[in-house]
Amino acid sequence: MKAISYMVPVVMLLLSFLYNNNPFIVKEEAQQAFQLLNAIRNNPQKYYKELHLNAKLPITRTPLRWNDTLARVAEAKAMDMAKRNYFDHVDPDGYGINYFINQSGYTLNPDWLKDKKENFFESIGSGHDSGVEAIKSLIIDAEDATKGHRDHLLGIGKWDASLVDVGIGFVKCDGGKYQSYICIIIAKHNW
Repeated sequence: MKAISYMVPVVMLLLSFLYNNNPFIVKEEAQQAFQLLNAIRNNPQKYYKELHLNAKLPITRTPLRWNDTLARVAEAKAMDMAKRNYFDHVDPDGYGINYFINQSGYTLNPDWLKDKKENFFESIGSGHDSGVEAIKSLIIDAEDATKGHRDHLLGIGKWDASLVDVGIGFVKCDGGKYQSYICIIIAKHNW
């Protein structure tokens, strides 16, 4: 009986190492991703070949403005995905990014908050070595399922072109399903 009482804490400690992936925020990667995003928007011709972009895409030339509030929300989302070992626009509790943006004090149109799962402003990626690699991957991979990420990041279309504030969170992990998570939020206040 005594041996069992000693084994329980030991087993729990060992199991904690399996689930503790020690995620940490890497702000430099987020800033490099932000700089690349603005560089592509500023001079898309320079990136047509590398990123497999069609020269006819109406990429907005409007530069993105860094927003600390959105960056904190993006960091929190990337960290949450890393800690809880999931990859999805909706967290395990059923909430999408619109909810978290609004909770942060960044005011959204009430119509954008009708469903707690809504996501009009987020692009996510996982398993990338860097923020730059993540941005390139989301832009290049323009299959039907991820075309929305490319359009969101490059401001293609009237809606996406109207979004000007950006916050990016990049998180690395020692373990877990993916080695990294990135959350890119590009939004606009409801004026």
